[in-house]
Amino acid sequence: MSISVMKTFKLSALAISLAVGLSACDGDDGKDGQAGDAGIQGLVGTDGADGINGQSAPILTRLATVPTGAEVTGAFLTEEGDLFFNVQHPSDANTMTEGVNNKPYNKGTVGVLRGVNFNNLPKTIVNSPVPDTEEERQVVVSALGEYQIIGQTNDTFADLGEKGLAGGLGVHYGIISGDKIIENNAPDFNGYVSTGEGEGYLFTNWESYPGGVSRMKIEKDEFGSWSVAEAMMVDFDSVGGTAANCFGSVSPWGTPLSSEEWIVRSTVDSTTDASWNDPANTSTDNLEALTAPDFPNPYRYGYTVEITNATSDKPVPVKHYTIGRYEHENSTVMPDRRTVYSSQDDTGGVLFKFVADADEDLSSGTIYGAKLVQDAGSTEPATTGFDVTWVEIASGDNATIEAWISEYDGIDTSDYVDGETSYMTLADVQAWANGDANYPSVADGGSAVTAGQAMDDRSAFLESRQAAKMKGATAEWRKLEGISINHDRALEAVGGVEAIANEDVTAAYMYMGIADLDNTLIDDEGDIQLSARVKDCGGVYRAKLEENYNLARIEPVVMGGTYRSSLTGALRCDVEQLSQPDNVIVMRDGRIIIGEDGFQENNTLWMYDPKSL
Repeated sequence: MSISVMKTFKLSALAISLAVGLSACDGDDGKDGQAGDAGIQGLVGTDGADGINGQSAPILTRLATVPTGAEVTGAFLTEEGDLFFNVQHPSDANTMTEGVNNKPYNKGTVGVLRGVNFNNLPKTIVNSPVPDTEEERQVVVSALGEYQIIGQTNDTFADLGEKGLAGGLGVHYGIISGDKIIENNAPDFNGYVSTGEGEGYLFTNWESYPGGVSRMKIEKDEFGSWSVAEAMMVDFDSVGGTAANCFGSVSPWGTPLSSEEWIVRSTVDSTTDASWNDPANTSTDNLEALTAPDFPNPYRYGYTVEITNATSDKPVPVKHYTIGRYEHENSTVMPDRRTVYSSQDDTGGVLFKFVADADEDLSSGTIYGAKLVQDAGSTEPATTGFDVTWVEIASGDNATIEAWISEYDGIDTSDYVDGETSYMTLADVQAWANGDANYPSVADGGSAVTAGQAMDDRSAFLESRQAAKMKGATAEWRKLEGISINHDRALEAVGGVEAIANEDVTAAYMYMGIADLDNTLIDDEGDIQLSARVKDCGGVYRAKLEENYNLARIEPVVMGGTYRSSLTGALRCDVEQLSQPDNVIVMRDGRIIIGEDGFQENNTLWMYDPKSL
C-alpha cells in the first residue's frame, strides 16, 4: 500500500471513529441526515526508505545417507556434473538390497548418483529422509538421482576377460612376495579423468596399510547409467609401495594426487619412534609385509603421490617429497598450476603451502607453514576467525630429498641400540631450526645416522610438522580434513579469466573440513584457543583466495550443533546438523558438498549454501 493511500485511509478511519464517538452520546445518530460534501484531499506523503534485505539462515540439505557402519567418502564432481561418492567400511551385517543395484552394502563400495546433473541443480532441494526403517538404514537413500554401485571390494569384473581384475578391486599384494596382504574395505578419494563425453578413468584410493589406488575405465549411456570397461590396481612397486591412501584431488593438468595419511611412529610430541627397529617391538603397521624381506624405511611413506600418465596402459606414480612428510589428508593445486595447499589430519597438525618452481611440476619448490592469529577476545567456534601469515620452511627437490631418505634404507633390528635411535630426533630438528652448522652428537640426543654431519634441510621434508612448528608455524589443528576449491570459480575471481557462465564471480574460497574441534583446538595453549561447545561435532572453515592465490584469513562457515557429552552414540551430535565433516567439494555454483564421518548410525552427504552468509 502506498504512503498516500495509507494516509487517506488513516484520515477516513479517524472520521469514522469520531462519528461513532459522537453517536454514543444521547443525541440522534444522524442516519437520516443529508450527506455532506467531500473533504479536501490531504497532501501526499513522501515515500519511505527501502527496507534492508532479509538474510536467510544457512541452509543444509541432506543429499543422501549411507548404510549402517559406513562413512561418506570420495565425493567428486566432474565437469559434466556427475557426482561420485563411496560407502566406506559398511557393517558386515548389512544384507538388504535395493532395486538399482540388487547388491547388499556389506563391502567397500564405489558409486555415483546417476541421472542427475549436479552442475544444473534447482536452488531448493527437498531433504532425503533420516533413515527410519531397517531397510533404509542398510542402503543409500538419496534426495536426487539413484545411487548406482560401480564396484565393490574384491570385484574381479570377470566378464571383461583380460581387461578385468583377477586380484580383486581394493586387494593389495606384497611387492616381493606377491602374497595377498589385505582385502581393503575402505575406498576413500575418487578422482575422475575424462577422455571424452561420458567416458573416462575413475581413480579410487583404498585407505589401509599397505594402501593402493584402483583405476576403472567407465562409460555412461544415454540414460545416465555407468558401466566398467576395464579395471586395474595401480602398480606402486617403483616407489616402494604406498601407505594408507586417504583423500586427494586431480591436478589442473589431469593427474590424480593421492595422499598417504597414516605416518609410521609419528606423534605430536616426537618424531619417528626410536622403537621402530627395536627387536622387542617390530610392528611396522603391515609395511613389512609390503616390502619383505627388506625392513621398511619409514621415511619412504607419508607423502603426496602424483599418478602421471594417468590414462596410459601403465600409470606412473611419483612421490613428491617436496610437499613434505606428514599425515596427508589431501593436497589441492591452485589454477596457477604451482601453488598447492595441503591438510594434515592429526592432532596438533599444520596447514601447509607449497609453491613449485615451475608450472605443472611439483618436483621442486618451497614449503611453508601457516601462522595463525586468533580474533582477539573471541573463542566461539561459529564466529571466531584467524589472520594468516606464512612461515617459509625450506626449498628442495625430489632428487635431493630422496638421497637423504636413502640413508635410512637397510636399517634393521641389528642396528638397534637401547637409548639411541637411527632415525631423526627432536634434537636434530631443533638444531636445524636454530641454524646450527652440524647435527648434534648421539650423546646430545642426535641420530646415529646424522651425528656430527654438516647441517642440511632434511628436517623440513622428513619431519615437516616439527620443522614447521619450530620455525613458528601454528601446529594446533585437530583433524584438518579435506580442502577444496572450485577451479573455475578461483580462476575467474583471482586469475581474471571468465570461466563461470551467467555469473560474475568476484570472490572464491578454499573450504576446509574439520572433523572435530577438540584437543589442541580447545586447550589453553598456543595460537588456537576455542571453546569446547562444538567439540566432536566439527565444522567447515573457508579462506578467501587473494592475489597469487594466497590465503590471509580463515573464517568459520558452518559448525555442527552443540556437543552433548552427557548423551551417548549418535545423540551426541544433532542428526539435523553436521556430525564430524570429513571432506568437502565446491560446486560450480558455489554451493558445498560435505561428507560425514561421524557418530550417526547413518552418516550424511550434505549440501550447504554459503550465499546466505
